[in-house]
Amino acid sequence: MCNGKETLWFLADFPARLSSTEISALGQYLFCQPPVTWFPPGHTMSLPFYQKLHQHYDSSYRNKDLRTTMSHYQQEKKSSAIYTHGSTAYSSRSSAAHRQESEAFSQASAASYQQQASRATASTHASAASRKTASAYDYGYSHGLTDSSLMLEDYSSKLSPQPKRAKKSLLSGEEKENLPSDYMVPIFSGRQVHVSGITDTEEERIKEAAAYIAQRNLLASEEGITASKQSTASKKSAVSKQSAVSKHSTASKESAVSKHSAVSKESAVSKHSAVSKRSTASQESTSSLHQEEAFEKKSRKVAIREKAERLSLTKTLEETEAFHRKLNEDHLLHAPEFVIKPRSHTVWEKENVKLHCSVSGWPEPRVTWYKNQVPINVHANPGKYIIESRYGMHTLEINACNFEDTAQYRASAMNVKGELSAYASVVVKRYKGEFDETRFHAGVSTLPLSFAVTPYGYASKFEIHFDDKFDVSFGREGETMSLGCRVVITPEIKHFQPEIQWYRNGAPVSPSKWVQTHWSGDRATLTFSHLNKEDEGLYTIRVRMGEYYEQYSAYVFVRDADAEIEGAPAAPLDVMCLDANKDYIIISWKQPAVDGGSPILGYFIDKCEVGTDSWSQCNDTPVKFARFPVTGLIEGRSYIFRVRAVNKTGIGLPSRVSEPVAALDPAEKARLKSRPSAPWTGQIIVTEEEPSEGIVPGPPTDLSVTEATRSYVVLSWKPPGQRGHEGILYFVEKCDAETENWQRVNTELPVKSPRFALFDLAEGKSYRFRVRCSNSAGVGEPSEATEVTVVGDKLDIPKAPGKIIPSRNTDTSVVVSWEESKDAKELVGYYIESSVVGSGKWEPCNNNPVKGPRFTCHGLATGQSYIFRVRAVNAAGLSEYSQDSEAIEVKAAIAAPSPPYDITCLESCRDSMVLGWKQPDKSGGAEITGYYVNYREVIDGVPGRWREANIKAVSDEAYKISNLKENMVYQFQVAAMNIAGLGVPSAVSACFKCEEWTIAVPGPPHSVKCSEVRKTSLVLQWRPPIHSGRTPVTGYFVDLKEASAKDDQWRGLNEAAIKNTYLRVQGLKEGASYVFRVRAINQAGVGKPSDLAGPVVAETRPGTKEVVVNVDDDGVISLNFECDQMTPNSQFNWSKDYVSTEGSPRLDVESKGNKTKMTFKDLGTEDIGIYSCDVTDTDGIASSYLIDEDELKRLLALSQEHKFPIVPVKSELAVEILEKGQVRFWMQAEKLSANTKVTYIFNDKEIFEGPKYKMHVDRNTGIIEMFMEKLQDEDEGTYTFQLQDGKAVGHSTLVLIGDVYKKLQKEAEFQRQEWIRKQGPHFAEYLSWEVTGECNVLLKCKVANIKKETHIVWYKDEREISVDEKHDFKDGICTLLITEFSKKDAGIYEVILKDDRGKDKSRLKLVDEAFKELMTEVCKTIALSATDLKIQSTAEGIRLYSFVTYYLDDLKVNWSHNGTAIKYTDRVKSGVTGEQIWLQINEPTPNDKGKYVMELFDGKTGHQKTVDLSGQAYDEAFAEFQRLKQAAIAEKNRARVLGGLPDVVTIQEGKALNLTCIVWGDPTPEVSWLKNEKPLVTDDHCSVKFEAGKTAYFTISGVSTADSGKYGLVVKNKYGSEISNFTISVFIPEEEARKATEQHQKGNKKSK
Repeated sequence: MCNGKETLWFLADFPARLSSTEISALGQYLFCQPPVTWFPPGHTMSLPFYQKLHQHYDSSYRNKDLRTTMSHYQQEKKSSAIYTHGSTAYSSRSSAAHRQESEAFSQASAASYQQQASRATASTHASAASRKTASAYDYGYSHGLTDSSLMLEDYSSKLSPQPKRAKKSLLSGEEKENLPSDYMVPIFSGRQVHVSGITDTEEERIKEAAAYIAQRNLLASEEGITASKQSTASKKSAVSKQSAVSKHSTASKESAVSKHSAVSKESAVSKHSAVSKRSTASQESTSSLHQEEAFEKKSRKVAIREKAERLSLTKTLEETEAFHRKLNEDHLLHAPEFVIKPRSHTVWEKENVKLHCSVSGWPEPRVTWYKNQVPINVHANPGKYIIESRYGMHTLEINACNFEDTAQYRASAMNVKGELSAYASVVVKRYKGEFDETRFHAGVSTLPLSFAVTPYGYASKFEIHFDDKFDVSFGREGETMSLGCRVVITPEIKHFQPEIQWYRNGAPVSPSKWVQTHWSGDRATLTFSHLNKEDEGLYTIRVRMGEYYEQYSAYVFVRDADAEIEGAPAAPLDVMCLDANKDYIIISWKQPAVDGGSPILGYFIDKCEVGTDSWSQCNDTPVKFARFPVTGLIEGRSYIFRVRAVNKTGIGLPSRVSEPVAALDPAEKARLKSRPSAPWTGQIIVTEEEPSEGIVPGPPTDLSVTEATRSYVVLSWKPPGQRGHEGILYFVEKCDAETENWQRVNTELPVKSPRFALFDLAEGKSYRFRVRCSNSAGVGEPSEATEVTVVGDKLDIPKAPGKIIPSRNTDTSVVVSWEESKDAKELVGYYIESSVVGSGKWEPCNNNPVKGPRFTCHGLATGQSYIFRVRAVNAAGLSEYSQDSEAIEVKAAIAAPSPPYDITCLESCRDSMVLGWKQPDKSGGAEITGYYVNYREVIDGVPGRWREANIKAVSDEAYKISNLKENMVYQFQVAAMNIAGLGVPSAVSACFKCEEWTIAVPGPPHSVKCSEVRKTSLVLQWRPPIHSGRTPVTGYFVDLKEASAKDDQWRGLNEAAIKNTYLRVQGLKEGASYVFRVRAINQAGVGKPSDLAGPVVAETRPGTKEVVVNVDDDGVISLNFECDQMTPNSQFNWSKDYVSTEGSPRLDVESKGNKTKMTFKDLGTEDIGIYSCDVTDTDGIASSYLIDEDELKRLLALSQEHKFPIVPVKSELAVEILEKGQVRFWMQAEKLSANTKVTYIFNDKEIFEGPKYKMHVDRNTGIIEMFMEKLQDEDEGTYTFQLQDGKAVGHSTLVLIGDVYKKLQKEAEFQRQEWIRKQGPHFAEYLSWEVTGECNVLLKCKVANIKKETHIVWYKDEREISVDEKHDFKDGICTLLITEFSKKDAGIYEVILKDDRGKDKSRLKLVDEAFKELMTEVCKTIALSATDLKIQSTAEGIRLYSFVTYYLDDLKVNWSHNGTAIKYTDRVKSGVTGEQIWLQINEPTPNDKGKYVMELFDGKTGHQKTVDLSGQAYDEAFAEFQRLKQAAIAEKNRARVLGGLPDVVTIQEGKALNLTCIVWGDPTPEVSWLKNEKPLVTDDHCSVKFEAGKTAYFTISGVSTADSGKYGLVVKNKYGSEISNFTISVFIPEEEARKATEQHQKGNKKSK
């Protein structure tokens, strides 16, 4: 199985002399493909040099995981690979044995491919891919291809040399037309990123390649199979291994085809990795030993019969496998899969085209066709589309294609298992010189002016206007955009339409798949279906009517698409072909403006053959130069290219694909036919003249180095004049500049074009080059060598531009100009970037380089300040950035200010005067930077010439003019200035005489103005007088009167002088007109009044707005003002107490459009005051806001509330385990709105709803939940729920780490197992113990989900316990009672429930600590069962005792007397008898009186019983003790028989009887004997004796029957007496024998 960059080769040899019909039928049957191209036999395969030297094809398309897996697999499986080359003969052995032998007998030619084969790897995990590989191997084996015929190799196939003579072919004419005549088309297929396995397109190519090779060999003239070279050493090694091979062969003979199928699973995986190892061994062997040739032949009939057998067996196996699959319908279900994908087509207009596809899947998928992602409706366009589905083949036919049918078509297959899509493109071409017939409509001529009569005779002049025009537009890559405007032409001529032409940067825009134009009769539209950065530029629509035309332009900006990898560079642009020939195509591109934050390391170039969708990478290492020659192309085929930039972060998005370009020499392109025979593949057919022989070509001429970079060098030359009619090839040679050691560069792949690109040259090293020509006659002389060429970039990176000057344009754009880079070669253009001042973030202003030193940057924010920088770009790279420009605020272009007015004399001295004036009404859109004053003398009413009073502009609205003449009359004029320039001077002032003012009072205040005019109030402001008098000004008086009132009606507004230079005037009459004046005062008195301010009408104008205080969600306090009556030059001026706040460190002012905001950085008591905002260049629009102490407190409280808004939480984040082991994370907020957003965070990463996590938010209750089915090890960490409800935020965190998490995980797993357990009989309550009131231990458990058949078994220490009681489960409680529990009962108890649904068990360990705990409880129960202490008198003393249920040694007993522990002695003892616990006090004395406590300790607590042994209780006990003591003494000393006499004595008559007994008594008792309760009379026959007061003797000599009877021994003393009775029985032996005989006879009679 091929993966990544491996390409599968099939080399086979078929018997010759088959008819073309047989060949075609065989190809159709084997591969289900149309007739394929057949090439002449005898071709040998040679590896192209660029594949040997450049191992970079498609390397970047492998992800790291795949490479790692393949590398690891290759190391482990090398020994199982097969690597042989060439065709091998069929042997009489089975194919399996032949394959084993082929592994040993590798050809010597395999050594030349060792490097490529060692790199071949295999990796497969997908069953579908395995089936494809297996199918590919089966095709090879079914046509006689053994393993030695299957070779895995990198990249593309090897080109075959051109034959000297064309051999006779059996192909049809049409097949010949599609066949390149000079060389074999190699089989090469690229790979796309993250694609493993063989794609459908590649599979078809593999089949086509196999069919071609098979048919080529069938047409060979030789009868036998071509020979394989084998080394002598290999033969010897093969003979030694023949026995092992034959064993394997025998197993293979049983199922030949089965073996072939197994190859895909065994050999397809291991073959690649073993190639390197075995080919290396083969190389070593063949390099050291002499090679021989061996020929093995087989008849064609035998070969064909074997093939037929294999084919039949393969078909049988496939049918059997399909039958078994159908037996299980569920197993058969699978998602749709395209067996044959639709192929892209290029057709001419008015032709029909069919798209075919075949889909597998079960249930049978439904196929839907789409055009540009829109479903095709056959009913909407009857006859246009025909959709058919027959026998699994789905077809879309497009009739009479026109240009609008150029689109991307999609076939979507869907069933219950899923959906899959396949794409194909249809490109409709138009013949040159054709025009669109849709311009002709019935009855109305709408010909373009180039085809019809111009309307000169209808109107002498046309007026063309554009309405609803498109403006500067911004788009993003991949989006759609439409530019349009309505065109109004007067006068209107119905029969003629204007000529509409669109231009981009001055170049006409032609319709393409990227852009379409439309004219509806009154509106022109330009539509971009897929924006690219190449589309950025200045778009112009030009409308022409006859000789008159008008045009309109606007810029279109295209921003970069979002990068797939953050920090990756943007896509390059303008990918195009600079040069093309048979051997390479030079691609160029433009570098992107955005590098992603780190320098671009280089670029990767990808190519794709037209008609396929398989992209392959052309370079292994990134190239920095923006040009690159792509080699390894198939002559005559067309390719498209794209480029990707790479930096240290990753690879960016690819550029837009280039236009298709064919790998042909320019001279050969002219020999192509007018129409391509296979437009859907993009292949162009080349024809060659019949070659001739005999002329060795001469040397090429004019050899030169046309391009040299650090990556490659391009040579160019002219073909030799002496070449004959035969095509020639070129060999390129190089040598170091200091030597004459020439080396051939293209040793295996001759060059066919008079241009060549050399790679792998050492950078900085010097070389010379020359070229030789060759043909069938030989190799010619070399050309003259080139000059010494140093490898390196000849093109320098341009220098940075200089002098960046921004200037205002509009309120959203700025014009940037710069000095162009000096000595820049091949300059592509410039990139401009902008940055908001202070942000540090740069944004591109253009994504397509612009030429020229000027550019208008659009899309800027009004009122923001920006800086700009520029960099130049050429193919070598991007220059350094220029220096940053000066900051400029984005606003409309400015103008000079209007003239000042009301010039007055504020102070006069002998040689100087102080003038004052009012500022201009119009500032020109910029701040007034100063004033210039001119003056002139007036003599006898005749003015003189003007003179400049000041060289440097003055900033105030007053100026002192010195060096004047005393008593001279002067006139003055003033001009204002801003950055736009000097404005028009004011009107000439009145005449003022320069003389000394001697007054002591201050002069008049000046610059009096009214602001914040409302219906009942206004604010009056002024400036202090220039002449303060002899003493400083101490205050001001303000007067007012109605404008129409007389001068005697002035009235003052303030009784006391005010120190401020402002006053809020209250109590005005709405609608009345007022004038005001201000007078200053010092110690000398009140000075002259100022000029009048006004008249001003007391009214609140419509639309008047006030300053509004705002506290935002971040707690920031600001004053906001909005003005709807602003002019383009108006500005907002903020002041505190009517003093400008500009530069205040406590305030920030931001103005944008007609809104302004003043923000307090840290509002405090020092900010108390009146804040006002004036709008310049308006009719006195202003407003103010007072912040006093109360307002300050209110704002600060509100700020605190808004600054830290939180979502109140009712319950913090918690976790709980649900019934099935699910884990529920939950928290509850007080209230959640509909806009509340919840973010779920795990270990600082956001997690989302999916298979693992289920989230739910109940906004009604405020409960937020997240469910997990199972806790795994990787789920350990910190969980956070973040809430955002508007600006209010809240969060709750739960840390599950270490033991806490393990415990939770264990509990979750336990609950999950519990749920599984409860599906059968189970324990609702596990086994536990209980100590009963009787101090017994009761083991009990509660069961559930049981039935009659459920059994319960008890075990102790794994031994079953027999339980008499049978459980009926009515109450669900099972018990086991253990009486008198003690240490012997310790152990492990287990109870098992089981029935047919399963079983459950519960274990209870009563060992170690658990046993101790139980024993403690038992002891406690025993202690609690103890009775109260009682007093008992005994013969020995007094006993204190208590009874318990039963006693255990674990129950500790302690006695104390009067609070002191009793020390046990012989007199005082403690003990247990049965269930009695006692304390014995022998021989009690008065000291033993007192309180006695018995403490029973159960192991944890003590339980006490007390008794008072004193007073009467003691006296009574002691008296009883004395009594019992005496009784005990009497009992002890009384006469008694201690023993020796039996109860019955049986003795034979005549025998002697001797009895002895022991007698006790103190004093010594008296002894007497009784017989039959009468005193015994002793004699010689019966005698008695009593000795030593202890022993009594009883003797009968010769007993007789008369001696039988009841005897008694009587002992007696003063303490008492005792009788011991015994019986003597005397028997006669004869009589006993007789009785026994009689008894036996009676027994026999009864039995009869």
